[in-house]
Amino acid sequence: MYRNIITELLKWKENPKMPLMLIGARQTGKTYILNEFCQKKFPNYIYINLESQKEYQEIFEKTIKPEEIIKDIELLRNRPIDITNTVIFFDEIQVSEKAITSLKYFCESPQEYKIVCAGSLLGVKINRFSSSFPVGKVIIKYLYPMNFEEFLIASHENLLIAEIKNHFNNNEPLLSSLHNKALELYQNYLILGGMPALVQDYLNKNCQISEVNFDLQNYIVYSYMADMNKYTENTESIKINQIYSAIPKELARENNTFKYSLIDKNARKIRYESSIDWLIASNMLLKCNLVENNISPLKAYISNDKFKMYLSDTGLLRSLANIDYTEILLDKNAMFKGILTENYVANELYYIFNELYYYRFLNYEIDFLIKIDGDIIPVEVKSSRRTSSKSLTEYQKKYNPKYSIRISTKNFGFENNIKSIPLYAIFCLNKTTILT
Repeated sequence: MYRNIITELLKWKENPKMPLMLIGARQTGKTYILNEFCQKKFPNYIYINLESQKEYQEIFEKTIKPEEIIKDIELLRNRPIDITNTVIFFDEIQVSEKAITSLKYFCESPQEYKIVCAGSLLGVKINRFSSSFPVGKVIIKYLYPMNFEEFLIASHENLLIAEIKNHFNNNEPLLSSLHNKALELYQNYLILGGMPALVQDYLNKNCQISEVNFDLQNYIVYSYMADMNKYTENTESIKINQIYSAIPKELARENNTFKYSLIDKNARKIRYESSIDWLIASNMLLKCNLVENNISPLKAYISNDKFKMYLSDTGLLRSLANIDYTEILLDKNAMFKGILTENYVANELYYIFNELYYYRFLNYEIDFLIKIDGDIIPVEVKSSRRTSSKSLTEYQKKYNPKYSIRISTKNFGFENNIKSIPLYAIFCLNKTTILT
C-alpha cells in the first residue's frame, strides 16, 4: 500500500550520506515500507534484524567503526558487500545502543554507506539514550498510522481525492452523491483506523466492513500492552498501562482536559509524568496542549498543567473502549462517535502540523488552533451536520481571526467568515493553505 512517507525516502535517496531513522509506533508499517523501498530502489539490499539475529548484535558490542562492522557482516554472510550499490537496513535497532551510536561514524566516514534503520519504541530509546545520541548525523522521519488520504489511495479512490481537493480549494459543495460516498468511506475509516493490517484486511474483504477481522485491532492493543511490560520496569509499566487504558474515560468527559485522578484517585503529576512522556515518545499517544494566548508562536504559551491526550489511531481507541463497530455505523452511540471524531481530527491535524493546541477564553473552548500562512486559525469540530456553536461565534467577535474553520459532516462552503470542511477533507489542509 502506498504511504506518503515514500516522498521523504526518495529525497533521502538523492543524498544518502546521513543514515535515515524511521520512527513510529508498532504496527504502523515501518519495516514493510523500508523493505519495499530498499528492494525497489537499490541494486543490492541487506536486511538485518538486530533483535532476532543476535549474532549481528555482537558485532556492535565489539566495534562501532563502520569498516569493521561491514567486514564482520561480510564474514557472517560469507559474501562481499558492494558499498556503492548496497543499502543496509538495521531493523529493531533499539535493542543495541551501540548500533545507534555507530550511525554517527557511518555518517562521518568517507565511504558511501547507505544505512536505514527502524525499531519498536525508538522514540522512547532516543529520549532515554544513556550515551550521546548522534544528533545532526541522522535523518529522523516519523511514520504514523495511515491517514484518510492514504486510506482513499489504498481503496483506489484517486479520482475522488482529486475532486475533494478541487472543492476544498474553491469552497464549492461537492456533488451530493459524491459527498455521501466520501462520508461513508470516512465512517469506515473511523471504525478501522489507519493501522495497515486492518486496512489490508478491509481491502481483502472487498471493502465490506462487516467482514473485517477486528481481532487484528485487539491484537495490536495487546502488543502495545506487552511492550509496556517488556521495555519498562514493573512499577513504570503498571503506570503506563493505567494511563493508556484510561484514555477512553478521559475523552468521554465533557471537559476532557487530562485529569490524573481518573487514572487513580491518589494519582499525582510527579508520579505519572514520566509515564505520560513514555507514551508520547512511543507515538502511542498524542498530546494536545492548552495555550494561554492565541498568538504565534503558540508553543511559547503552553500551559504546563492543562492538556488533552488522544490515541494515535481511532480504530485502536474504538477497540480499547470495546465499542462494537455497528454502534458507530448505526449511530447507536452518538456520544462515543463524537469522541472518535475528535480523536480522528486530532490525528489528521497532527499528521500535517506535528503539534496540537487548544484554547479557552471566558467560558468557551476552541477545539484546536492551527497556524496557516503565519495566521492563527481557530478550528471547531462537529461529528454531525449540527454546526451551531457559541464558542466559535464568540471567538470571532473577540479576536477577529482572518477566517475560521469548521469541520463537520456538512459539505464544502464559506460563509460568515467560516470555511466549512467535511470530515473527509482534513488532509487537504497544509501550513500554507491560501484562502480563496
